Amino acid sequence: EMRVEGVLTAVEKQVWRRGVDGRGLERAKAQMPVSSVGEDRAILLGFTMMAFSVLMFFVVGISMVKPYVNSKWEEEAGCVLVQADILKEWVDCRGVSTVPCLRVMVNLTGSQQKALLHYDEESVHLTPECFYIPKCQMDRKELEDEVLKVKNNISAHLGGSLPCLADPTRHPGDVILNRKYTLRSALFALLWPSLMLGGGALLVGLVKLTQCLAHLCSEVCTEALESGGTSRYTHSKLYRLLKSGPHSPSQDSVN
Repeated sequence: EMRVEGVLTAVEKQVWRRGVDGRGLERAKAQMPVSSVGEDRAILLGFTMMAFSVLMFFVVGISMVKPYVNSKWEEEAGCVLVQADILKEWVDCRGVSTVPCLRVMVNLTGSQQKALLHYDEESVHLTPECFYIPKCQMDRKELEDEVLKVKNNISAHLGGSLPCLADPTRHPGDVILNRKYTLRSALFALLWPSLMLGGGALLVGLVKLTQCLAHLCSEVCTEALESGGTSRYTHSKLYRLLKSGPHSPSQDSVN
């Protein structure tokens, strides 16, 4: 019996060491998070989306947000149409050709001051004297007919009043009908890069969360195997060893 207990103790220690040295290393390797190809591509896509969103913020900030911040066309005024005529000298159109210029004069109802009417604040800088210019074309007859048609429509409403916007500090002699750069347009332009930035950050966060959950699951499974699986494996090995061994307690008692 003393010999059997010694054999059992030696075998248990040997099996336990094998489990620690052999399978323990494999379990430690299994606990290390290994990123799959799909996860790497998802993370790369997320960072790419965030990079493009930053670039879009830069472009939108220059083209929409900055003009809105610098625009001071906020003072509402009443305008009365006084005169609409086509200038004899045609204006340059993007260096490609020349086009006719329709000039519209109005009177401000509050001060009775004359001013040039423009469609929006951008046309004040591009064509300071023109209310309307046609698109750049090479056919002069079509250009003249288009401008004449707009002039006739405005001339039919001479003497009528319409709401307009003024900037008396920087543009005292000009008024506009509509604002191109508004708070709504600026926010709408910022919506798309914001969605792309949020989508990229969400994608990267979900992938990282999945990897953390997989790592935690691997640790829990490993702890469960070390607590219960090793003892069951050791007892089964010992049972098979004692059953098949040449020296058993029954044989010793018989001898």
